[in-house]
Amino acid sequence: MRIRVGVIFGGESVEHEVSIISAIQAMNKMDTEKYEIIPIYITKDREWYTGEMLKDIETFQDMSLIKKYAKNVVLYHRKGEFVLKTKGFFSRVIKTIDLAFPIVHGTNVEDGVLQGYLHSIGIPYTGSNVYASVTGQDKIYMKEIFKEENLPLARYKWFYDIDYKLNKDMVLENIEKLTYPVIVKPATLGSSVGIQTAKNIEELIDAIETAITYDSRVVVEEMVENLKEVNISVLGNYEHQEVSVIEEVVPRKDFLTYEDKYIGNSKSKSKLNVPSKGMLQTARKIPAELTQDLVEEVEDIAIRAFRALGSSGVCRIDFLIDSKKNKVYINEVNSIPGSLAFYLWEPKGKSYTELLDDIINIAIKDYKKRMGKVHSFDSNILQGFSSLKGSKGVKGYKG
Repeated sequence: MRIRVGVIFGGESVEHEVSIISAIQAMNKMDTEKYEIIPIYITKDREWYTGEMLKDIETFQDMSLIKKYAKNVVLYHRKGEFVLKTKGFFSRVIKTIDLAFPIVHGTNVEDGVLQGYLHSIGIPYTGSNVYASVTGQDKIYMKEIFKEENLPLARYKWFYDIDYKLNKDMVLENIEKLTYPVIVKPATLGSSVGIQTAKNIEELIDAIETAITYDSRVVVEEMVENLKEVNISVLGNYEHQEVSVIEEVVPRKDFLTYEDKYIGNSKSKSKLNVPSKGMLQTARKIPAELTQDLVEEVEDIAIRAFRALGSSGVCRIDFLIDSKKNKVYINEVNSIPGSLAFYLWEPKGKSYTELLDDIINIAIKDYKKRMGKVHSFDSNILQGFSSLKGSKGVKGYKG
């Protein structure tokens, strides 16, 4: 009997469209002899839909078709099953799923919000848990954990938008303790959204005012000199990890922008009926041109970072290297990377289909371990409790 896998994508995120591309790539590569693939699309206004049409990228060019022909559903736990049920007075169960596979990017979905819902209804799901998802999305939390673990970081400062609005001079004075050029980032966004570089105070102000339109917290980092940007993927959980090959990213600008990653210039399409844009079209070297010592250092730091956050499934971890000093700095962890970083595993002999199998198997093992832990007690401490002080305001209570 096939495992019924609900692939969840979209959501209220600036990386909404990136999620659609990643999910459709993955659904086209899942082993249909092992899995029944059930697409679950979350619109930007948080409505959930399912239907076979959602496996086709062309569908998303006209949202009115989705609302007309796909089924508007809710996912919940009912009598030991996880069901997708239509809304309304004449609601009915459309599908039952065994496991959720979130392929989502950005705030409100990748950052622990969706994982928290899946966890609360008890369904097995792929990828990192709530805690690792939160820290994996929040650059400030992440850096603080890495600092505690003595992982190498570029110098940085962070602040709230309200701090900047109320005391702009103080915030700027603190940031200028760093050395220009700097890079300014919204704390919880991904895919380079809202990120700008600054070489002086005027550019810094402009970058900050852009960043605070996206997020309430902002992090400012020193840019690494003689920059070589490399990425590696880690697969596993806290017990076991394996690493992919390392790629070297060749950006067209000071850093890899959203446009570099996901838009590009090509209008052609891949065999998956997905535009041949995105991370696959970005200039890159696989494997990266690194000495064996640097390869081993990146691999070691990646595994330590993966375990420090409590990550699970597949992640991509980004590094910055000063190529003259051969100094490695960890940049950030991507809990659900674009395209699930499958292209970093293929050179090691692991196909995308095999990678998806591994991710699902890890999720099942994590679920079994989680269910083996004590989460509640059978006893009811309220049973027979006949007196509550100050309980007059409790509706229906009789002393």
